[in-house]
Amino acid sequence: MRPGSSLGFALFCWLLGEAAAYNPWGFLRGEAELWGAPAVGQPPNFSPWAWVDVSQLQAAAPLHPVAVQCQEAQVVLTVHRDLFGTGRLVRAGDLTLGTAACPATAQNAAENVVTFVAGLHECGSTLRVTPDALIYSTTLNYSPVHAGNPVIVRTSPAVVPIECHYPRRSNVSSSAIKPTWAPFHSTVAAEQKLLFSLRLMSDDWSAERASAVFQLGEVLHFQAGVDAENHAPLRLFVDSCVATPAPERGSSPQYAFIDFSGCLVDGQLDDATSAFVSPRPRPDVLQFAVDAFKFAADSSSLIYITCHLKASLADHAPDALNKACSFDKASSLWVPVEGPRDVCSCCEARRCPSGGLSRRLQAPSRWRGGRSRRDLSSQPEEDVVLGPLLIHSWQHPSRGRMPSGGRVRAGSWGRPWRVPALPL
Repeated sequence: MRPGSSLGFALFCWLLGEAAAYNPWGFLRGEAELWGAPAVGQPPNFSPWAWVDVSQLQAAAPLHPVAVQCQEAQVVLTVHRDLFGTGRLVRAGDLTLGTAACPATAQNAAENVVTFVAGLHECGSTLRVTPDALIYSTTLNYSPVHAGNPVIVRTSPAVVPIECHYPRRSNVSSSAIKPTWAPFHSTVAAEQKLLFSLRLMSDDWSAERASAVFQLGEVLHFQAGVDAENHAPLRLFVDSCVATPAPERGSSPQYAFIDFSGCLVDGQLDDATSAFVSPRPRPDVLQFAVDAFKFAADSSSLIYITCHLKASLADHAPDALNKACSFDKASSLWVPVEGPRDVCSCCEARRCPSGGLSRRLQAPSRWRGGRSRRDLSSQPEEDVVLGPLLIHSWQHPSRGRMPSGGRVRAGSWGRPWRVPALPL
């Protein structure tokens, strides 16, 4: 064989070996960043993904003005200054991130974009835990400073809700997983902890709602749950739920629509149909529907929901401390989801036992299947925060003045426009 032919044959064999060892998806295993769909060649729940609602912007531009990268420990926002798609650029200083109003970290004057980089727990973001994902929520805020004639305005503030979804059953890190040995007592403590959750559901309760944007006149469908795996069968109760304009439960103003250890007091109002869903889908799940509302004096239209959830052994009968009671307007009586009606008698008087007296769960030593139950010596209760929820209000010529008070409800005239998060 001639030398040239030998060299060519050797080069061909080397290229063939490189092609066999090449992993076409290797470049996706580095930084985890997606725009609303899993990466090509990966399982659906492998990587985090972003969700953005720009319905307030009513953008007419062909490219979406807000792009999001959900990374391992931070979120990166790229915002085009033509925020409303009108050709008028907004001031970079009028854009902030989250309830902490974090300023932009970088600007690109040539491309008219502003960049925000923040840790997942920074700038007032909130964490919501579902059975399948960890969801970090924040907002892009546009608050214009009117420097011209104070009598008129040429632009209006806007809030863009943003979520980063991280699957709980996959590793989204580019680093190798290093197994560590855990002592037995640490494992026991982990098994004893109950996982409470609060989710927004679709109108037919079939799936988790994809959007946290509502308008007055719609109904908020909540589903509370507790993960009772490896525990005695449990029954979940919603002790109280408070709405606030900020994530902190003590912020003002606030409105308690569930109170007094499980009384859905919002259902007593003339303009509300709020109630618990009966029967339950499962003892460890409790569903309830609340008519959408917003704070009359708050211009942001954002609300956060903080619910105090607790669990009782499923074989314990409901009582005045552990109950779920709705007000039936037809009979003007309080009706429990389960148990005798007298467990709701304290709702009318609004003098029910305090949630701080929750009984402890004392489980039997064995259960069916031969596995041991563990005694839950800690209080089986927890505060869960959901939000932000963006509540639109729509004016209509036939409507009169809004009712006085801390909340506003009105009719419905269609849903806001939603688009997925896409790169600039």
